[in-house]
Amino acid sequence: MTIREQTEAIEAQILSPYAALSSRSLGRDVPEPQDDLRTCYQRDRDRILHSKAFRRLKHKTQVFLAPAGDHYRTRLTHTLEVSQIARSIARALRLNEDLTEAIALGHDLGHTPFGHAGEKALNEVCPGGFRHYEQSVRVVEVLEKDGRGLNLTREVRDGILNHQMDTLAFTMEGRVVRISDKIAYINHDVDDAITAGLLTENMLPSGVTKILGTTVRDRINTIVNSIVTSSLDGPDVTMEPACAEAVATLRDFMFAHVYRNSRAKEEDDKAQRLLKSLYEYYMEHPDQLPRIYIEAVWERHEPYSRAVCDYIAGMTDDYAIEHYKELFVPRGWQG
Repeated sequence: MTIREQTEAIEAQILSPYAALSSRSLGRDVPEPQDDLRTCYQRDRDRILHSKAFRRLKHKTQVFLAPAGDHYRTRLTHTLEVSQIARSIARALRLNEDLTEAIALGHDLGHTPFGHAGEKALNEVCPGGFRHYEQSVRVVEVLEKDGRGLNLTREVRDGILNHQMDTLAFTMEGRVVRISDKIAYINHDVDDAITAGLLTENMLPSGVTKILGTTVRDRINTIVNSIVTSSLDGPDVTMEPACAEAVATLRDFMFAHVYRNSRAKEEDDKAQRLLKSLYEYYMEHPDQLPRIYIEAVWERHEPYSRAVCDYIAGMTDDYAIEHYKELFVPRGWQG
């Protein structure tokens, strides 16, 4: 037996009946020979980790746009925190930790520069709209590896697509990532908001802190334990009712005091105008768009506007700002 086959045999012995076994994967769109060392989900995880889109996450906004401090979350640190929370839950529930990690690492690959402000801007100008979870799948299927895509398994792509709260992945592992994303961004955004001076711990609703705890660490620990306790018998991933109600209250509080806070979002309008200006420029100057994006839409008989959205969505915050300056801000004569 190869090491991969031994790993698959161990999975069959120890994982939950609700786990997605590597040996039973629905496979890839383009069949490939199996690896001797790694299972299919381990290979997917590695492909995502080594992708260009993953590296760009380190310079994309999570909540606070281009913050000056070193300790604010970026889209990359958020992704790593989601991955760690999801792996802890998956391990406790005896689910497939490799599949869980692959989905978590890939779930935000399609996020725009400037976070949800950028997503809103592209959604307004791109024909058919723009949704980052759909773009994340497009990144791994179409845009990575110079237009060849990563050829990931169906389970990973489904988990990436369905990590938002409106739909459900067909695997338990995908559902773990979905709930872990919510746990991570709500609690870590509290931490960043306190660092930014927008909140103090004493401002959080007393009913929330009474149930979940008075520190970020305590709250995450309480929620994770509640999920594990409530989900041990499957076949879904849930929280205990009191915990779920407290999390919903905390989320509403964050929307009211941080996500829609005028101080936190005062640069959003500028960021949206910047991206819309880039979109208009490239719609008028197709000769300036990198050819790889144009070829990707030609092969799929998609409109040129799709290529423009792909290019802008892949930009980091800094690259978008510098590119805007290069195109629209006059420079002094260098002669």
